[in-house]
Amino acid sequence: MTKLTETQTIILTAGAQRPDNIALPLPNGLAGAAAKMAVAKMIERGWLQEVDANLRRGEPLWRETGDGHGTTLVVTDAGLLAIGIEPVVAKAVVTIHRHDAEAPAPKQPTPRAGTKQAMLIALLQAPDGATMDEIVAATGWLAHTARGAMSGALGKKLGLVVTSVKEDDRGRVYRIS
Repeated sequence: MTKLTETQTIILTAGAQRPDNIALPLPNGLAGAAAKMAVAKMIERGWLQEVDANLRRGEPLWRETGDGHGTTLVVTDAGLLAIGIEPVVAKAVVTIHRHDAEAPAPKQPTPRAGTKQAMLIALLQAPDGATMDEIVAATGWLAHTARGAMSGALGKKLGLVVTSVKEDDRGRVYRIS
């Protein structure tokens, strides 16, 4: 096993535990010239590698490249071996952690047949749509309840897009597009 300083061991061990073996952030108290010197030595020995940072995934930046992009530091297979971790084992552990973190997609709720909500959906899916007076008459709800159902239950929970258009002869007409 390679002789490592305490700082190098901390950087490599922390990076081995993170997704994609990202070595950042560096330990507290390691900054400026000391950080640059430690990282340069680790890159020189092949324990760290500077790669393009994926800013969309929120990867931390090691340095900016000046064109709106930046780089991050990743622990290499040689770096993992230097701290006594087999690279295959480390990648398997990261894969397991990712798999555990990915929750199955929630089941989309479906309206029950014969309910006022189903009646509201049928009214709004009709080619002519429905006015608020028609919705109130069909469901027995007050107007604010009908608007709340269209916004909350249909829009937010079921993901349906309810549109409204003001027509000259009927007034405001609601439809599911």
